Amino acid sequence: MISVFDLFKIGVGPSSSHTVGPMVAANLFLSALRKQTKLDTIKSIEIELFGSLAATGKGHATDTAILLGLLGHAPSTIDTRLTSQYLLPIFSDKTLNIAGEHEIAFDVEHHIHWYSDTVLPYHPNAMTISARLADDSRYQQTYYSVGGGFVINEEDATNPDDDHATPTIEELPYPFNSASELLERCQKNGLSISELVLANECHYRDKEEVLAYLDSIWDSMQDCVARGCQSSGILPGGLDVKRRAQALYLQLCAEKDRPSAKTDKLAAMDWIDLYALAVNEENANGGNVVTAPTNGAAGIIPAVMHYYRDFLSSYSLDGARKFLLNATAIGSLIKQNASISGAEVGCQGEVGSACAMAASALAEILGGDPAKCLNAAEIGIEHNLGLTCDPIGGLVQVPCIERNAMGAVKAVNAARLACRGDGQHFVSFDKVVETMKQTGADMLESYKETSRAGLAVIANNRIPTASHGVSVKYSQC
Repeated sequence: MISVFDLFKIGVGPSSSHTVGPMVAANLFLSALRKQTKLDTIKSIEIELFGSLAATGKGHATDTAILLGLLGHAPSTIDTRLTSQYLLPIFSDKTLNIAGEHEIAFDVEHHIHWYSDTVLPYHPNAMTISARLADDSRYQQTYYSVGGGFVINEEDATNPDDDHATPTIEELPYPFNSASELLERCQKNGLSISELVLANECHYRDKEEVLAYLDSIWDSMQDCVARGCQSSGILPGGLDVKRRAQALYLQLCAEKDRPSAKTDKLAAMDWIDLYALAVNEENANGGNVVTAPTNGAAGIIPAVMHYYRDFLSSYSLDGARKFLLNATAIGSLIKQNASISGAEVGCQGEVGSACAMAASALAEILGGDPAKCLNAAEIGIEHNLGLTCDPIGGLVQVPCIERNAMGAVKAVNAARLACRGDGQHFVSFDKVVETMKQTGADMLESYKETSRAGLAVIANNRIPTASHGVSVKYSQC
């Protein structure tokens, strides 16, 4: 099982794999470099981006994320309001202050290399960072950003005895590697999914620490929605996409006391749309979001949790904690047995995974037993199978923002449908996860976060595919 501490992380937009992961990789490189030499011995640094990181890296601010990491900033602590200020010396003076300790010459046009047509064997999201030292020797590391902010180096990636892309907690009281195992352990021990996950989490951490972390994640999600509802303007990147959440929020607030709104049986759907749009506009703007399980699908779980908070009388903080714990079990199974990476399996791995996680969690909140929760999760994935990742201009804006709203509404419907049943379903959760994995393997690479097919090409031919030479200002990050 993957811990809730790993699956849900506070990071920055616009992408967990293309922004958060590269920043984490830069942090890891600095740590490794410090073990090799003193920072003041570094003469130069070069960055190479491969595959999907190169193809859509400009739109996802991959380059500036790495630079921010080399400056010493981390996704969970960076003040995104000051990003432009942090990066200004690099672009104006062509200098890079490594970890804030040692300044070197750095030219983004000459020291960052984009190889979109070169895909390294382990994963489409690959980068190599190298440092030339005072004695002219070179130290370099290759990293893979495998989705959701998870990063591994090449040594771990090529170790056949350990899958570092799927960090797990061993020796748990209730281990499970499949949905069937999860269901069996829940039924045998009389536990809900959230109770089982909490017991596993508490095997290595104090319960108070676990609950405090869950509360911080929920607080961050609520803060993100609030910021998104209060912000307007044009999203960065050149598509001139207008933020809609604020206008929709004001519209819904003005209507909520009207008789028509009180009798509208689908009014909650409009609010679910709002919550998802608010989060993903913040993400597209480079703000702080929670990977849930990725940035590209970051709006779905917060939207459904806000639906629970605002429209269900049973809401409580304890219920919000149960929601996140249940979602952790589902996300863990998907990541272990398939993928949450858009570059690996398309958007079915991002929106599909988030939809399944939210559906299962809401089903438990609605009183569903573990079987009904897994049925809800299965519905969430099944009806996102084959979903492509084809962001226009390499930006997480179109269709990504609206896609989160659709995914959130679908999750609510999946939970309600499952809770009306008896937990029995023709296709098991394990089978649908395996299907998603195989579908991703069969999917053309051009539909997996490369912006080389689908909407990215057909919907607007004037928008260039992000590649070397396409300029996106550093404010994108």
